[in-house]
Amino acid sequence: MRKALLLTAAFLLILQTGCAQSIRYTEEEIKSYPPRIQENVRKGQVEPGMTQEQVRYAWGSPDSIKILEPFESKSREEWIYSHPASLGVVGSKLLLFYDSRLIYIK
Repeated sequence: MRKALLLTAAFLLILQTGCAQSIRYTEEEIKSYPPRIQENVRKGQVEPGMTQEQVRYAWGSPDSIKILEPFESKSREEWIYSHPASLGVVGSKLLLFYDSRLIYIK
């Protein structure tokens, strides 16, 4: 009986840990952002127009970054999140940044 109780407790602890969402920012760090961006960061959501820093606060570091050829002297980067399920997203996500702003999500 005691062994079953310990196994159940361990399972619940693991389950709870897997569901916990880690905070990647402090309120102090995002206070200067517009209210809509602050709310996106808090909810773990990204949208076009966000900066690379804002996306990192919302989703954390990407699994890979590919530096693309500049276009019209502006930087371009492709970020890939391979395991965004913890972010409430199904499948991998590709984000394209132009001049450090998110312009495309696939």
